[in-house]
Amino acid sequence: MSLPPFRRIAVFCGSSTGSHPRFLAAASALGRDLAARGIGVVYGGAAVGCMGALADGALGAGGEVIGVLTRGLAEREIAHTRLTSLELVDTMHVRKARMAAISDAVIALPGGYGTFDEVFEAMTWSQLGIDRKPIGLLDAEGYWTPLLSMLDASASAGFLQPYNRALLQSAETLDELLERFKSDRQSPLADAHATGRELRA
Repeated sequence: MSLPPFRRIAVFCGSSTGSHPRFLAAASALGRDLAARGIGVVYGGAAVGCMGALADGALGAGGEVIGVLTRGLAEREIAHTRLTSLELVDTMHVRKARMAAISDAVIALPGGYGTFDEVFEAMTWSQLGIDRKPIGLLDAEGYWTPLLSMLDASASAGFLQPYNRALLQSAETLDELLERFKSDRQSPLADAHATGRELRA
Protein backbone atom coordinates (compact mmCIF):
# COMPACT_ATOMS: atom_id res chain seq x y z
CA MET A 1 0.00 0.00 0.00
CA SER A 2 1.56 3.31 -1.06
CA LEU A 3 1.84 6.13 1.46
CA PRO A 4 0.27 9.51 0.71
CA PRO A 5 2.67 12.21 -0.53
CA PHE A 6 3.89 14.93 1.76
CA ARG A 7 1.33 17.72 1.86
CA ARG A 8 3.31 20.12 4.05
CA ILE A 9 6.80 20.09 5.53
CA ALA A 10 7.86 22.07 8.60
CA VAL A 11 11.14 23.90 8.04
CA PHE A 12 13.31 25.09 10.91
CA CYS A 13 16.00 27.69 10.16
CA GLY A 14 17.58 30.87 11.48
CA SER A 15 16.11 34.35 11.65
CA SER A 16 19.64 35.56 10.83
CA THR A 17 21.29 35.38 7.43
CA GLY A 18 24.43 33.63 8.63
CA SER A 19 28.00 34.40 7.58
CA HIS A 20 27.97 32.68 4.20
CA PRO A 21 25.81 33.71 1.20
CA ARG A 22 24.98 30.08 0.55
CA PHE A 23 22.93 29.85 3.75
CA LEU A 24 20.46 32.43 2.46
CA ALA A 25 20.52 30.93 -1.03
CA ALA A 26 19.81 27.46 0.36
CA ALA A 27 16.77 28.74 2.26
CA SER A 28 15.36 30.47 -0.81
CA ALA A 29 16.01 27.41 -2.99
CA LEU A 30 14.33 25.07 -0.51
CA GLY A 31 11.18 27.19 -0.45
CA ARG A 32 11.13 27.35 -4.23
CA ASP A 33 11.80 23.62 -4.66
CA LEU A 34 9.13 22.56 -2.18
CA ALA A 35 6.59 24.79 -3.95
CA ALA A 36 7.57 23.29 -7.30
CA ARG A 37 6.73 19.84 -5.89
CA GLY A 38 3.37 21.03 -4.58
CA ILE A 39 4.52 20.75 -0.96
CA GLY A 40 3.45 23.49 1.42
CA VAL A 41 5.89 25.14 3.84
CA VAL A 42 5.23 25.44 7.56
CA TYR A 43 7.76 27.66 9.31
CA GLY A 44 8.30 30.16 12.11
CA GLY A 45 6.54 33.11 10.45
CA ALA A 46 9.36 35.68 10.30
CA ALA A 47 10.19 37.95 7.36
CA VAL A 48 13.92 38.22 8.10
CA GLY A 49 17.04 36.10 7.67
CA CYS A 50 16.90 32.56 6.33
CA MET A 51 13.29 32.31 7.51
CA GLY A 52 12.26 35.20 5.30
CA ALA A 53 14.25 33.85 2.34
CA LEU A 54 12.55 30.46 2.72
CA ALA A 55 9.08 32.02 2.72
CA ASP A 56 9.82 34.38 -0.16
CA GLY A 57 11.26 31.55 -2.24
CA ALA A 58 8.12 29.47 -1.79
CA LEU A 59 5.71 32.38 -2.30
CA GLY A 60 7.55 33.48 -5.45
CA ALA A 61 7.00 29.99 -6.88
CA GLY A 62 3.30 30.05 -6.04
CA GLY A 63 3.54 27.80 -2.99
CA GLU A 64 1.55 27.64 0.21
CA VAL A 65 3.37 29.10 3.22
CA ILE A 66 1.97 28.89 6.74
CA GLY A 67 3.76 30.80 9.49
CA VAL A 68 3.43 30.09 13.20
CA LEU A 69 4.87 32.80 15.43
CA THR A 70 4.58 33.74 19.10
CA ARG A 71 3.07 37.12 19.84
CA GLY A 72 6.16 38.00 21.84
CA LEU A 73 8.40 37.43 18.81
CA ALA A 74 6.11 39.04 16.25
CA GLU A 75 7.96 42.35 16.49
CA ARG A 76 11.46 41.03 17.26
CA GLU A 77 11.52 38.59 14.33
CA ILE A 78 9.30 40.86 12.19
CA ALA A 79 6.21 38.88 11.18
CA HIS A 80 5.89 38.16 7.46
CA THR A 81 2.81 39.92 6.09
CA ARG A 82 2.39 38.15 2.75
CA LEU A 83 1.99 34.54 3.85
CA THR A 84 -0.85 32.21 2.90
CA SER A 85 -1.62 32.15 6.62
CA LEU A 86 0.04 33.51 9.76
CA GLU A 87 -0.94 32.07 13.13
CA LEU A 88 0.01 33.95 16.29
CA VAL A 89 0.29 31.82 19.44
CA ASP A 90 1.17 32.49 23.07
CA THR A 91 4.17 30.25 23.77
CA MET A 92 7.10 28.52 22.06
CA HIS A 93 5.73 25.15 23.12
CA VAL A 94 2.41 25.85 21.42
CA ARG A 95 4.31 27.14 18.37
CA LYS A 96 6.27 23.90 17.99
CA ALA A 97 3.25 21.71 18.68
CA ARG A 98 1.18 23.56 16.10
CA MET A 99 3.91 23.29 13.45
CA ALA A 100 4.13 19.56 14.13
CA ALA A 101 0.35 19.13 13.95
CA ILE A 102 0.02 20.59 10.45
CA SER A 103 3.11 19.08 8.81
CA ASP A 104 4.09 15.62 7.55
CA ALA A 105 7.87 15.89 7.92
CA VAL A 106 10.60 18.19 9.25
CA ILE A 107 13.58 19.73 7.47
CA ALA A 108 16.18 21.87 9.22
CA LEU A 109 18.45 24.40 7.55
CA PRO A 110 21.29 26.19 9.35
CA GLY A 111 20.21 28.16 12.41
CA GLY A 112 21.04 28.88 16.04
CA TYR A 113 19.67 27.92 19.45
CA GLY A 114 16.04 28.11 18.31
CA THR A 115 16.68 25.79 15.39
CA PHE A 116 18.63 23.35 17.57
CA ASP A 117 15.80 23.33 20.09
CA GLU A 118 13.20 22.63 17.40
CA VAL A 119 15.21 19.80 15.85
CA PHE A 120 15.97 18.09 19.15
CA GLU A 121 12.40 18.38 20.38
CA ALA A 122 11.14 16.85 17.13
CA MET A 123 13.61 13.97 17.54
CA THR A 124 12.66 13.47 21.18
CA TRP A 125 8.96 13.36 20.31
CA SER A 126 9.73 10.84 17.58
CA GLN A 127 11.86 8.69 19.89
CA LEU A 128 9.04 8.60 22.44
CA GLY A 129 6.38 7.87 19.84
CA ILE A 130 4.60 11.17 20.51
CA ASP A 131 4.87 12.45 16.93
CA ARG A 132 6.56 10.05 14.54
CA LYS A 133 7.47 11.76 11.26
CA PRO A 134 10.61 11.96 9.08
CA ILE A 135 13.20 14.50 10.27
CA GLY A 136 16.15 15.64 8.21
CA LEU A 137 18.98 18.14 7.99
CA LEU A 138 19.56 19.84 4.66
CA ASP A 139 23.23 20.69 4.70
CA ALA A 140 24.84 23.87 3.42
CA GLU A 141 28.58 24.46 3.64
CA GLY A 142 28.95 21.47 5.97
CA TYR A 143 27.07 23.33 8.71
CA TRP A 144 25.54 20.20 10.27
CA THR A 145 28.66 18.00 10.15
CA PRO A 146 29.72 18.70 13.79
CA LEU A 147 26.22 17.89 15.07
CA LEU A 148 26.12 14.61 13.14
CA SER A 149 29.53 13.69 14.54
CA MET A 150 28.29 14.42 18.06
CA LEU A 151 25.25 12.19 17.57
CA ASP A 152 27.44 9.38 16.23
CA ALA A 153 29.66 9.75 19.30
CA SER A 154 26.60 9.61 21.54
CA ALA A 155 25.51 6.37 19.86
CA SER A 156 29.01 4.91 20.24
CA ALA A 157 28.97 5.85 23.92
CA GLY A 158 25.68 4.03 24.42
CA PHE A 159 23.46 7.05 25.06
CA LEU A 160 21.61 6.77 21.74
CA GLN A 161 20.30 3.45 20.52
CA PRO A 162 21.13 2.88 16.81
CA TYR A 163 17.45 3.06 15.82
CA ASN A 164 17.09 6.39 17.62
CA ARG A 165 20.25 7.77 16.00
CA ALA A 166 18.68 6.82 12.67
CA LEU A 167 15.72 9.10 13.36
CA LEU A 168 17.70 12.05 12.01
CA GLN A 169 18.47 11.93 8.29
CA SER A 170 20.83 14.26 6.45
CA ALA A 171 21.53 15.10 2.82
CA GLU A 172 22.98 17.83 0.63
CA THR A 173 20.01 17.99 -1.76
CA LEU A 174 16.24 18.05 -1.32
CA ASP A 175 15.77 15.14 -3.74
CA GLU A 176 18.08 12.94 -1.71
CA LEU A 177 16.45 13.93 1.57
CA LEU A 178 12.94 13.23 0.28
CA GLU A 179 14.06 9.80 -0.93
CA ARG A 180 15.43 9.06 2.53
CA PHE A 181 12.16 10.27 4.04
CA LYS A 182 10.25 7.91 1.77
CA SER A 183 12.39 4.95 2.87
CA ASP A 184 12.04 6.01 6.50
CA ARG A 185 8.24 6.04 6.29
CA GLN A 186 8.20 2.56 4.74
CA SER A 187 10.64 0.91 7.17
CA PRO A 188 9.59 -1.58 9.89
CA LEU A 189 11.34 0.73 12.36
CA ALA A 190 8.78 3.43 11.63
CA ASP A 191 6.04 1.01 12.65
CA ALA A 192 7.91 0.09 15.82
CA HIS A 193 8.17 3.72 16.87
CA ALA A 194 4.59 4.48 15.88
CA THR A 195 3.27 1.67 18.09
CA GLY A 196 5.54 2.53 20.99
CA ARG A 197 7.51 -0.74 21.02
CA GLU A 198 10.93 0.95 21.01
CA LEU A 199 10.90 3.66 23.67
CA ARG A 200 14.27 3.20 25.35
CA ALA A 201 16.42 6.36 25.57
